[in-house]
Amino acid sequence: MQNNNFFAHETAVIDSNCIIGNGTKIWHFSHIMSNCIIGENCNIGQNVVVSPEVILGKNVKIQNNVSIYTGVICEDDVFLGPSMVFTNVINPRSAVNRKDEYLKTIVKKGASIGANATIVCGHNIGEYAFIGAGAVVTKEVKDFALVVGNPAKQKGWMSKFGHKLEFNEQNIAVCPESGEKYKIENEIVTAI
Repeated sequence: MQNNNFFAHETAVIDSNCIIGNGTKIWHFSHIMSNCIIGENCNIGQNVVVSPEVILGKNVKIQNNVSIYTGVICEDDVFLGPSMVFTNVINPRSAVNRKDEYLKTIVKKGASIGANATIVCGHNIGEYAFIGAGAVVTKEVKDFALVVGNPAKQKGWMSKFGHKLEFNEQNIAVCPESGEKYKIENEIVTAI
């Protein structure tokens, strides 16, 4: 394990060959498995499992009772809500070993995943996307998209600050908190 300036509660378990960034906090009963890369200033809540070879960017916030399985990459500033879960095999069977069939899931910069949501493997989450609590994601999620339900369906667009965007006749929306402007063209939202 690379020895940086991070905090790990005495009940946390950190396996070999992990890289953990400065300022990261790992709380009660969490398990960081081998060969993980965890960026700076992450906060890993209580009872979190980070499986082998998972990659977390900087400033990733993981709430209690989350399992992040091999094949998952979370970019910078990702938020993972309480008890949300990733999968990594599309057709698991107890009697069939499918470790060579793990599918990748990338959660892109700034995305938030709500409490008790499930992300079915192989479906990427776009930048600043917002996955509602309890949603079951079964397909790709666009940048800035708001998705809810089971199966998750897009119900709108969100700003970088987490506010629902309302587009005017010129296809422009303004975040009420930051004042940042967004444009929508062909169902693609970009910050301008």
